[in-house]
Amino acid sequence: MTIRTILVDDERLAIQGLQLRLEPHEDVEIIDTCTNGREAIRAIKTHKPDLVFLDIQMPGFDGFSVVQGLMEVEPPLFVFVTAYSDHAIRAFEAQATDYLLKPVEEARLADTLDRVRQRLAEKRGVEEVDRLKEVLAEVAPDAADAAGGDSGEQPAASRFEKLINIKDRGQIFRVDVDTIERIDAAGDYMCIYTGDNTLILRETMKDLEKRLDPRRFQRIHRSTIVNLDLVKQVKPHTNGECFLVLNSGAQVKVSRSYREVVARFVH
Repeated sequence: MTIRTILVDDERLAIQGLQLRLEPHEDVEIIDTCTNGREAIRAIKTHKPDLVFLDIQMPGFDGFSVVQGLMEVEPPLFVFVTAYSDHAIRAFEAQATDYLLKPVEEARLADTLDRVRQRLAEKRGVEEVDRLKEVLAEVAPDAADAAGGDSGEQPAASRFEKLINIKDRGQIFRVDVDTIERIDAAGDYMCIYTGDNTLILRETMKDLEKRLDPRRFQRIHRSTIVNLDLVKQVKPHTNGECFLVLNSGAQVKVSRSYREVVARFVH
């Protein structure tokens, strides 16, 4: 698996230094280098790389502006590179794969590339399944329909988040989704409950729902998502409603409009 990579930095020496550190990693192919944000946007749209090492502080378009300038296309994986650690929170808010401080340490770079390989393998696994479905649709429509029906109920887990970065109280918490018990919406903010902690995430319910595996995380109310793996009891209630008792002891009401959805998963 070749990782097609673009390096972006307004300092040529920084680009050369990163090129030298990447040389031992034979699966990394540097396909272009850019010295400003506008160049980077054009190169990314043209070459469609797998990975971009992106300097944050550049004159004109900084690294965050580059990410914003690619909102209408499928973005590559980004690793932010900077001399200033105070940009870390914004980097993780921008869903960066990782964040490297200059001068880049070889061991730290190796860890970052391992994370990149894992992300790309998950992404390509989903793409292979989609390509197989397209072929099946042409040569064996009946088989394609059967495969499509299965995938509708059992979506590939690899496409969903395993860790979620949450900035709360000036800190970044890397939350394992397995520990999330329930999520409550409050406007554009989400209250994330992990049993022993509550964190606030600035994101809409609709967007967060797309990042979670629906086989495990189901909406039981207009403003509540529950991790079905952490439900230990179902308590019937009046008017066709019911309560789910979670491992922490918390009880959440299932509204009638979502009762049938949850019934398919909770036994």
